[in-house]
Amino acid sequence: MNNYSTTTLTMVRNFDVVSESVFDAWLNPDMMRKWFFTLEGTNKVAQNNPKVDGTWEIVDQRGGKDYRAIGEYLEIDAPTKLVFTFKMPQFSDTVDTITVELKELQQGCEMTFSQNMVVPHEENWTKSDIEKALGEYHDQTEHGWNLMFMGLKELVETGKVSYTG
Repeated sequence: MNNYSTTTLTMVRNFDVVSESVFDAWLNPDMMRKWFFTLEGTNKVAQNNPKVDGTWEIVDQRGGKDYRAIGEYLEIDAPTKLVFTFKMPQFSDTVDTITVELKELQQGCEMTFSQNMVVPHEENWTKSDIEKALGEYHDQTEHGWNLMFMGLKELVETGKVSYTG
């Protein structure tokens, strides 16, 4: 695929728990089903094989439609770094790469999240069309992760997620 551009979304969040707790929430299917791309009530599938070259899959049902997210683990260095691919096959053939880095703070930990997004575009798009698409992808993706990270924070700090979407 030649007609694409890339942009990177970086977000930093602090948690009042040790990094192991946050790291586990990214890999434990029981925890994933409560916050990662899904909510417990709409989740149909949350499974993974958390090892390098292992895969993960989440299927969320919203408005009668299934939304499937899949990926492969590229690097797992517990509890400090996780790198994996992210793809939603029903929308695009593009594959994003996500990096999650955790570091201990005096109290709790800090998570730095980066998503390298591949943004497809049409052959006849102008530079401003491409910039607009990159901005929209960035902003929409950031909005989605903001909601997920609120759930993640609540889950690791209280044991449950009250947000219902």
